Amino acid sequence: MTTELKVALIQTSLFWENPQANRDAFYEKIKSIPKDVDLIVLPEMFHSGFTMTPNHMDNTEGHKTLEWMLHIAKQEQKALTGSIPFYDNGVYYNRLFFVEPNGTYHQYDKRHTFTLAGESKVYKQGKQRLVLEYMGFQICPLICYDLRFPVWARNTEDYDVLLYVANWPKTRIYAWDTLLAARAIENMAYCIGVNRIGSDDGGYEYTGHSAVYDALGKNLAFSEEDTILYTTLNKAHLDETRYNLKFLQDRDQFSLKD
Repeated sequence: MTTELKVALIQTSLFWENPQANRDAFYEKIKSIPKDVDLIVLPEMFHSGFTMTPNHMDNTEGHKTLEWMLHIAKQEQKALTGSIPFYDNGVYYNRLFFVEPNGTYHQYDKRHTFTLAGESKVYKQGKQRLVLEYMGFQICPLICYDLRFPVWARNTEDYDVLLYVANWPKTRIYAWDTLLAARAIENMAYCIGVNRIGSDDGGYEYTGHSAVYDALGKNLAFSEEDTILYTTLNKAHLDETRYNLKFLQDRDQFSLKD
């Protein structure tokens, strides 16, 4: 079994409420990614920007983007993840898909909808956390505002990677930097955060700060530019760190109830 996971983080600006333009732009970037990369991470709402008016787009766009992700994953032989506004049974979700090259996919609906921007009035709240296995790594993907809630992210299942996709604005970027490192340290896991850059039609400016931290909070990748960041996660190194520093053995035991 492999002990490494090579990850590409795409940090870029987004076209406002224009799924086709975003899919085309991401495809051009994805084509440049080396063949040995295993997982590509896109930002939150990567086909639209952080919109509170998803009804401005056709309700089928979410399904089109999922089909696009399935096609890209198979063609490039890489897993692909990111969230989009998704219309399902009469309601919208901020839904993350994790798509594997073999056509398998997993989904997670954002638990903590961002009330400050009115997200809770537009998108239905998710109820279930997701932990999935890919290439020998246990991965827990979450979305943006979830980062502020450590109980929801608590490593009760011995996951290896905590992954956040986001549209996190410049005005609160220090919190993003601090909380990503904290989530890595307290959960003794790799923590990946992928943010966007540029500005949106809501008047928000984004400065990126996509980053990767190891289980001790060491920064492994960081950028404020329109770029693709690369990192390699090492399962053997993580296991050794946890063996030498058995902090997770002392974690509190609890269960969440709605």
